Amino acid sequence: MRIERMLRVAIPTKGRGGLNDVLSEVFSRSKIFTIIDVDESGAVKNVEIVENPAATYKHGAGPVAVKMLADLKVDVAVAPELGIGASTLLDEHGIIAIKIRAGTKVSKALEEVLSEIKRRRSLKA
Repeated sequence: MRIERMLRVAIPTKGRGGLNDVLSEVFSRSKIFTIIDVDESGAVKNVEIVENPAATYKHGAGPVAVKMLADLKVDVAVAPELGIGASTLLDEHGIIAIKIRAGTKVSKALEEVLSEIKRRRSLKA
């Protein structure tokens, strides 16, 4: 699969297991985000584990989590569900949101992301 440039994907995860971890049930309050850089051929170039400063917030976690992802220059955010606030903020920052089921292995979620990005780009062509 070819993408136009390096793609940075953020996945809320249950732990620090990188590609072997699984998607968290929550987005904005996930303790960890696994950030994956993928090159134009679809190969994983880097996996970074980032703690979410908003994980323990009772209110207002969405804007903080989205700001962190925007600051990290994320292109795609994965989540099982997104509230209207987080969804709107991701859109405002130009971050594509893709829904994937909680509990999905990160490596499988990444395959689904790349497939969805390819599908969306072919629709634009």
